[in-house]
Amino acid sequence: MKIAMPVDDKSLETSISQSFGRAPYFLIYDTESKESLFLDNSAAASQGGAGVKAAQTIVDNKVAALLTPRCGENAAEVINKANIQMFKVINDSIKDNIEALKDGKLALLEEIHAGFHNHGGK
Repeated sequence: MKIAMPVDDKSLETSISQSFGRAPYFLIYDTESKESLFLDNSAAASQGGAGVKAAQTIVDNKVAALLTPRCGENAAEVINKANIQMFKVINDSIKDNIEALKDGKLALLEEIHAGFHNHGGK
């Protein structure tokens, strides 16, 4: 299964980013082949709509699940329309969260925030 996570650097040792739309990078990870691909998040520098642009990047990479600490409502709408499941991470470790997903221990992300529309904040 292909999964996506917002991350702070291009390394499996980095932390999961606390911001989805403004994360510097996305990790696309295949749980079967264990292949990883790091993508620059071009939406991170956007003045507005970063979450939606970031969500479209996730959709375009045809992942089955997104592991993230939080997600704004506009981004969540794009993710949900693509039938991608969103899971709430348990901590900021990539490896811990991959293992938790495999073990069925990650909860679905149900707390969707209003977003930071036009604030450019984190």
